[in-house]
Amino acid sequence: MARYLEASCKLCRREGTKLYLKGDRCYSEKCSFTRKGYPPGQHGRRRQKVSEFGLQLREKQKARRIYGILERQFKRYFKEAERRKGITGEILLQMLESRLDNMVYRIGLARSRADARQLIRHGHFLVNDHKVNIPSYLTKPGDVISVREKSRKSPFFKEMAEWGAGQGTVSWLEVDREKMSGKIIRFPSRDELDVPIAEHLIVELYSR
Repeated sequence: MARYLEASCKLCRREGTKLYLKGDRCYSEKCSFTRKGYPPGQHGRRRQKVSEFGLQLREKQKARRIYGILERQFKRYFKEAERRKGITGEILLQMLESRLDNMVYRIGLARSRADARQLIRHGHFLVNDHKVNIPSYLTKPGDVISVREKSRKSPFFKEMAEWGAGQGTVSWLEVDREKMSGKIIRFPSRDELDVPIAEHLIVELYSR
């Protein structure tokens, strides 16, 4: 599977906003976006006039990079969101939020979505007591995500449990820090999502 192998901080600089791709580093003085708030490359400091298409494209790229999704996969999500009843942009974000790697991150068992993907691939998580090692697995209300009993004993997850306790939780999840688990109560509404995405621009892009 194709992967982005360059510096993650370049993506934040390219999109002109923090995407929080590197966990705690994004909140520290080491954050490249804080030190260099302009796009990467030799022409990054130049002022560029962005077209309507450019704005729509950047918004789509921003969403892809926040959730760590490739182009073809993102397009499939959009087509499915378009097929379902409701507001397409909101349904798209709900689908992205329901990915297992995002849920592990939201529960507080990984410092970033990228870390969550790696942990899931290594088989550390259960969904409804069944091992799932697919980061793109779509969860649904009622699902319980937990760390495998064998993995709970590791110093890493004990540290993550302490770290997650200080991060707070979102309203659509019920988190049990002692059991290192989280239950999905419902899908989030748009005003509950803190992602800096203007989803209507993505809808306009694919409607061209």
